[in-house]
Amino acid sequence: MLRGRNREQAALAGLLQATRGGRSGVLVVVGEAGIGKSALLDAAVESAKGLRIARVAGVESEMELPFAALQRLCGPVLDHLDRLPAPQREALEMTFGLRGVAAPEPFFVGLAVLTLLAEVATERPLFCVVDDAQWLDQASAQTLAFVARRLHAESVVMVFATRESDSSGRLPELPVAGLSERDARELLESVVRWPLDADVRSALLAEARGNPLALLELPLSWSPARLAGGFGLAQGHGRIEESFLRRIDELPAEARLLLLLAAADPVGDAFLPRRAAAHLGLGPEAGDPLHAAGLLQIRSRVVFRHTLVRSAVYGAASSANRRRVHAALAEATSREADPDRHAWHRAYATAGTDETVAAELVASADRAQDRGGLAAAAAFLARAAELTGDPGSGDPGLRADRELLAARAKYRAGAPDAAAALLAGADLGPADELRRAMISLLRGQMAFASATRSAEAPGLLVDTAHRLESLRTVLRD
Repeated sequence: MLRGRNREQAALAGLLQATRGGRSGVLVVVGEAGIGKSALLDAAVESAKGLRIARVAGVESEMELPFAALQRLCGPVLDHLDRLPAPQREALEMTFGLRGVAAPEPFFVGLAVLTLLAEVATERPLFCVVDDAQWLDQASAQTLAFVARRLHAESVVMVFATRESDSSGRLPELPVAGLSERDARELLESVVRWPLDADVRSALLAEARGNPLALLELPLSWSPARLAGGFGLAQGHGRIEESFLRRIDELPAEARLLLLLAAADPVGDAFLPRRAAAHLGLGPEAGDPLHAAGLLQIRSRVVFRHTLVRSAVYGAASSANRRRVHAALAEATSREADPDRHAWHRAYATAGTDETVAAELVASADRAQDRGGLAAAAAFLARAAELTGDPGSGDPGLRADRELLAARAKYRAGAPDAAAALLAGADLGPADELRRAMISLLRGQMAFASATRSAEAPGLLVDTAHRLESLRTVLRD
């Protein structure tokens, strides 16, 4: 039973009941990290008797991989593909790499997913749950929003959980706030069963601001004696991630390494971390302290206690340890079956420059662009540029060329700041009129799109015109 969530649970129950009656519905559950969105979704799934469940969660480190979340959501029901009209079926087959390499038309991909879910729901009502939607890859997010806006009477309900509200108001939202003071106090008392100093209790309640995860996790960072005296409360315990890290620091070294290994690969398939763990010499017993602490479960899937455990452990790891686990994951990932993920892990296992790995990333970027994944292509190209040798080695202009390609992809993917930084690097490459003209052209496009009223924009556009004239000269020659 969830404390203080009667309103939210009633809203979700109403959606599910309408779905049983043949109607569709959409709801976006919005709230800060740890506020209890996932618990609400868990309770809704538990109550969805007679409904088919399709569930997926966005993963921060998979945001650059196009359609990664969509593939995980639709993968279990792809046996219904033959019921789709041919153009829609072909669009999904191209999207998921089941045929060809041509980029699918986004409109057909959206229609195909809508039709696929509707076909699945003809057998029994379908409940689609999308947790951590703020970490969906762009292609999946756009497709699922497209589908959500077109649901009507397919017996499909879609519920998204995310941290930030969409100001456009295109989908109905259910805000989730902190618990009331009474509910927060009761939840804290369920965790801290020893005598607690009144001032310490008040400080904890004020710091947590009704956030259930904070109320559950923060007291576990201190012993009963320290909590009773109030010591340590001024040491930055307000960050939930720090609470997790203090608990992780107490684990054996092998358990910490296994936790980092699981955090470095977001797929959730338990077989890959197990194979990679063998490359690191970690046995099954390395996971026992993680299970005992409730931080990680590795069964058929890898499940973290909370997504903040994943981000906290990866963010706090040393560069050397990150490279070590990525190297193990690369070894455990098939280059033939999953070349993009293999290249990705290999890239982050590499220190310094490596042209072989950089070339693999460029090939991955090409495949991503063929699938319509601009954000993924941009990420692959940016890392490829980082791994390309300095001007003094090999092709002196190769790094600058790749930085230019990455900048263009970043800009097209909606990341103008990252594009500007990459352009600055490309500008430092050896003199080349064609490259300089293309750099100026992209800068002019960026200025025209985002800063046309600034003092810099006219000058950039004039410079672009000069560069384009130089480009014409080069091409004529």
